[in-house]
This record gives sequence, structure tokens and C-alpha cells, in this order.
Amino acid sequence: MTHEFTITKNPNPASEEKLAEVFANPGFGNHFTDHMITIEWNGNYEDGGEWSNAQVVPYGPLSLDPAAAVFHYGQEIFEGIKAYRHSDGSVYTFRAEENARRLNQSARRLALPELPEELFVEALKQLVSIDERWVPNGEGEALYLRPFMIATEAYLGVRPAHQVKFLVIASPAGNYFGSPEPVDIWLSTKYARAGVGGTGFAKCGGNYAAAMMGQIEAEEHGCKQVIFKDPNRDDAIEELGGMNVFFVFGKENKIVTPELTGTILSGITRKSLLQLAKDRGLTVEERKFTLAEWKDAAASGDLTEVAACGTAAVVAPFGTLKAEDFEIPAVSEGFGEISKSLRDELVGIQTGAVEDPHGWLTKLV
Repeated sequence: MTHEFTITKNPNPASEEKLAEVFANPGFGNHFTDHMITIEWNGNYEDGGEWSNAQVVPYGPLSLDPAAAVFHYGQEIFEGIKAYRHSDGSVYTFRAEENARRLNQSARRLALPELPEELFVEALKQLVSIDERWVPNGEGEALYLRPFMIATEAYLGVRPAHQVKFLVIASPAGNYFGSPEPVDIWLSTKYARAGVGGTGFAKCGGNYAAAMMGQIEAEEHGCKQVIFKDPNRDDAIEELGGMNVFFVFGKENKIVTPELTGTILSGITRKSLLQLAKDRGLTVEERKFTLAEWKDAAASGDLTEVAACGTAAVVAPFGTLKAEDFEIPAVSEGFGEISKSLRDELVGIQTGAVEDPHGWLTKLV
């Protein structure tokens, strides 16, 4: 399948002075490049349809009918992926095919059309090619790409939309939490981000909206993030509001992470870290990990590191786990040896400083 992209250049691109200002303090999701990708789909979810009108256009507001299905029935999915500047000036992305597959997994759950994987990758190449000057080269920095799909048909009946739009926008990004210092975590006992049979495994806005009250509660208790558990599975630990979590048992050279039961997101950073751990000979267990086991392992000293992982933050060490009536103190000061080493290897592969043994990189420019 071949799609030609029509290119309309932004008549007022950011000045070099503006770019320098952005790169001085990129933050996360605060500034956006000069262009974006749009591709349209028309059809019927049951019988199929066609992607067409692939364009690179100036970044700007969208014009949508107030009756567009995305506003009323939440037919919306998204991805998160980064573009990295290598030392020779080239730009690569990391495991783009995995993001494309996960986008389509989410699309199937939300009754949206699947996007051909090669078109997903080509869209990234088109955007980064025209906005290459927006890719930063500072330590820990990258160009964050946000592909997303929305139902645009103006129709208030409850059925899959017949008109859909796929877009990609981009934003220079620094460190998600501002520093690699340990992050205190709030344990939510009141809220859940997803449930059995729901959309937990899909990357859709509703899951993140469902986590926001827990996040607000966390901030009220001096924490930067919230973590959720499943009271129907012996208080099994699930994930944070926007990241996966893993537990390191250093004396046993073992990593434990919650199994994918359909209620949590299959993180690509998570998957990559687990593969790198296996490459080193570490034992990797994807299984139910309960709050009680966390308490006991922390108290005994068997648990030596706890960290969150995701595209934006890569790896972030846990500080104290706080709850209504108890706390679990941090089991390590800052990064633990294993989690930091895995993070450094992963970032090294992404930025070209470390050999890519699995062929995870895709050259964009």
C-alpha cells in the first residue's frame, strides 16, 4: 500500500531564537513543532474502509463538528514514541513497529479502523523530516511524537464512526519528572483506572481521565504519581497513572513485574527492559505481585529496587509508597544498581551510544 503525502509548509515557522528558547527548557508537552500529519479514513467498521488524503500541514487548531463522535462516545486512541538525535546528526526512533501494533490493538478495542503499520512509520518519517530542526540533542532530550486517532463523523447514534482522522504532532521533551530523583507514590484505594473486560490494555484517553482523580489525591499527599491495585485479586499491584512498574530482588538477580491481564497497558519500555534483563541472565517474572508481598519483601530486605517505566520518563526510581494508614519506605536511595544500569543501556541504544542487538531502531532522517 503506497500513500503519497501532500506537503503544505508552515508560512510562519518558529524562528531560530524561538527554538533556542524552547531548547533551553523544553519541559514535556509544552511546545509543538511547525507541522503535523493528518490522514483521513472513510468507511464502515464491519465492512472496511480506506485511508486517504495523507498530508503534512502547518500545526494548528482542528475544525470539528460539535456532533463529532469523539466528543460524545470517546472513540479516541493515541501512542507515545520518541525521535532521538544521534552523534552523527541522524535521527532515529525506537521500536516504531511495536507502537504501530499497539495502536491497532487499541483501535480494535475502541471499534476504530486499523492503520497499516507501514503508513504509521511513514507518517513519523514525514513529520520528522520536515521538522528535523526541532529534534534536540541535549542529554536525556528527544522529540516526543504523539500519534492519535479520533472519530470525526458528526452523528449522535451509538455505533462505530464512519469517518476517522489519524494525526501526529510532535513536541521537544526533556526529563519527564525534571530530575532522576526518587518519586514518592500514592497508593489509591478509592479509584481504579480500568477493570476486567474494559479498556485497560488499550492506550485511550478514558484510562488516563479515570486516573486523574487518583493523581490529584496523590498530589494532595505530597506525591508525584499514583499507583493502582486490584482488590479483586488480593490487592495485586497494577500500574501507575501513566507508567508500568517493576520490582528488583537484587540478591536473587530477579525482576518481577505485574502480569498483563488485560487491565494494564503493555508498555513498550517495559517490554524492552525485560528483554535486556533476560539478555543479562536475570530472572524475569511476569506475575501477580500483591501489596502484601511488597510490604514483606521491603521489610525483609529482599526487595532492593522499585521503579516505574514508560516512554516519557524511561525509568524513574520510587521513593516512599504512601497510603491512608501506612507507608513503605524507599528500598534504595535514588536509582538502584540494576534499574539504573538497564535504563542506561536502553537510553544508550535509543541514542546510538550502545549497540542495538535486537534491531529496534528505525532511521527517520
